[in-house]
Amino acid sequence: MKKVRLPRTVILVTVLYLVAAISAAVTLQNWQFLKIYIPFFIAIAALISLIHRRVNFSSALLWSLTLWGALHLAGALVLIPDDWDFKGEKQVLYSWYVLGTWLKYDHLIHAFGFGTCTWLIWESLRASIQSRLGRKLYPSMGMIFLCIFAAMGIGAMNEIVEFMANIGVNGYANTCWDLFANLIGCLFVGVLILFRG
Repeated sequence: MKKVRLPRTVILVTVLYLVAAISAAVTLQNWQFLKIYIPFFIAIAALISLIHRRVNFSSALLWSLTLWGALHLAGALVLIPDDWDFKGEKQVLYSWYVLGTWLKYDHLIHAFGFGTCTWLIWESLRASIQSRLGRKLYPSMGMIFLCIFAAMGIGAMNEIVEFMANIGVNGYANTCWDLFANLIGCLFVGVLILFRG
C-alpha cells in the first residue's frame, strides 16, 4: 500500500493554532496545560499522521480532526466575557453554557470530537479490510456499532487521562455528561456513515 503524507495545509493550520495555544497558555500561566495537554495533543497528532500514512484518510476527516483540535485547545484557553453564563473555576469556553443551564461548549466539543473518532475508526477499519480482501467495503450495522463502541472507548480513555492529570474538570456529573455527549456524537456520525456509506 502506498504511503501518503498529511496535506501541508492541514499541518500548517495545526502548527499555527498549536503555537497560538502555547503562547496563550504561557500568557495565562497555565503550566498544567503546557505540561499535560500540549504533549498529549502532539502525541495524538503524530499517531494520526502515522495511521494516515497507511489508511489515507479523506480530506474531510482530516479537516474535521484539525477543527476538533483547534476547538479543543480554544476551549481551555479562550476567556469568555463576564456576562456569559458559565460554571466552573475558570472563565473559559469550556465553562460556557451555550444554551440554558444544560448545554455547554464542552458537550458540543465532546459530541463533535468523538463523533469524528467514529468516522476515523470507520475509515481505518474499511481501509484495513479492503486491503486484505481487495474489494470495496460497505458499512453494515455490526461494523458501525463496532466503530461507535471503539470511539466511546477512546472517549472513556480521555476521561481517564483527565482524572489522572487531575486538571480540575472532573466530578461524577461532569464525567457522565461528557460520556453522554460522546455517545450522541458517535451515534449521529454512525447513522450518517450507515446511510451514506
